[in-house]
Amino acid sequence: MASYGWVQFCEIVAEHVTQTLASRAGFLCESIMPQSQESELDDWRHRLALIVDAMQELSRHSDPQAMVRAYGEKIQQLVPGRRRISLSRRGVAYPYYRITRSTTWSEEINPWKDKDRLPLFADGLLARLIYAGNAEVIDDLSWDDEDPAAEYLAGTRSLLAIPMYDQGESLNMVVLLGDEPSAFIKDEIPDIVWRTNLFGRATGNLVLKEELQRAYEALDRELKTVADIQLSLLPAELPRIPTLDLAAYYRPSHRAGGDYYDFFPLADGKWGIFVGDVSGHGTPAAVLMAVTHCIVHTCPGPPAPPSAILGYLNHHLVSRYTSFNDSFVTAFYAIYDPATRELTYSCAGHNPPRVKRCQDGTLMVLDQCHDLPLGVATGAVYEETVHRLQKGDQIIFYTDGITEAHNPGGELFGTNRLDDVLEQCSLEAAALLDSVLRSVEDFASGRALLDDQTLIVARVL
Repeated sequence: MASYGWVQFCEIVAEHVTQTLASRAGFLCESIMPQSQESELDDWRHRLALIVDAMQELSRHSDPQAMVRAYGEKIQQLVPGRRRISLSRRGVAYPYYRITRSTTWSEEINPWKDKDRLPLFADGLLARLIYAGNAEVIDDLSWDDEDPAAEYLAGTRSLLAIPMYDQGESLNMVVLLGDEPSAFIKDEIPDIVWRTNLFGRATGNLVLKEELQRAYEALDRELKTVADIQLSLLPAELPRIPTLDLAAYYRPSHRAGGDYYDFFPLADGKWGIFVGDVSGHGTPAAVLMAVTHCIVHTCPGPPAPPSAILGYLNHHLVSRYTSFNDSFVTAFYAIYDPATRELTYSCAGHNPPRVKRCQDGTLMVLDQCHDLPLGVATGAVYEETVHRLQKGDQIIFYTDGITEAHNPGGELFGTNRLDDVLEQCSLEAAALLDSVLRSVEDFASGRALLDDQTLIVARVL
């Protein structure tokens, strides 16, 4: 937006100055023109060259302070011998105002970054002008010796006040001062007011761009901190579970996300496996993911059985967190017994894991996942199912960021393509996980993630 505003400003000013100066210079209608017309034409060309040079230089600036400095230097070439004062009443009330710039200053002050260093005045001629909010010309200037800005007015005999509008109010003003009475040509004043306000809008756009960039950088630092905290809630390393070869992958679609997986050591050598997916994306999902992690880890006693754990999670999410918004959590929680290779699980609206029985090529879906997601309804009951695994079985636990990955044509990756990867029965867990991720990446063809992706691959030994 800032760049467009500046380009538009340059085009409008260049066009208007050209038209204005051309009307003053006149048209060449005869092969021989009087000397006065030649002189006027030379002046027109000189001024136009200065304007074009100014527009080119100003269009290169991205720092508002540097652009204002360059603009002042160019104006001094076009209108020599004029003293300039810039005023602002932003952030103060009548009759106070600040002087933000003056050609009499020996040191430059950046009014956007060093506002506290700007002199503050009350009452007097300049206060009357900026709060009146009108363009005003004073051909025979006089002021009270007690005027708080007397030192800035000393030695001048005429004044042009140029209001600079923001939302219809004159919050800033440029005051030009002449050494002689009637120093300002009346016909030029409308163009001066117009050009000054266009330049002010262009400068304002650069200031907003800088503020937006700083706000974005601050927000990005905060999001990085949130992402780091979220990653710290995930397992630092995968557990060594007898009879299971494990591999895991997690990638948020934003800096932080709402996917969550975890492993819990239980009595008798058993292990709990948890996969969850918070609705939504970004920081809000990451916060609820952290809440879910906290509830699971503060559950009294070991996290078992699965149906009780999901019921416990649902109760606390509904009573404390999700009843005030539309958030919810899908979850799959299973207990694996290495001795019997049994998987006892409950599901809360989550994507059902897929099992490939490599001994006979059968593909199975642990599809008892029709119960409500967590955080939707008080008193929800979750069923519990037992599935006996066999040596060589491959299991994929995943969130919908895997199967709902889009290609450039908008097509979903889907479960069929996921099942195709499971045909590779000879792969270990890490290699199978890499194969799934390559397949998803090739399918997406560089399209950005729309959802968080979590993938856990287990191979029964």
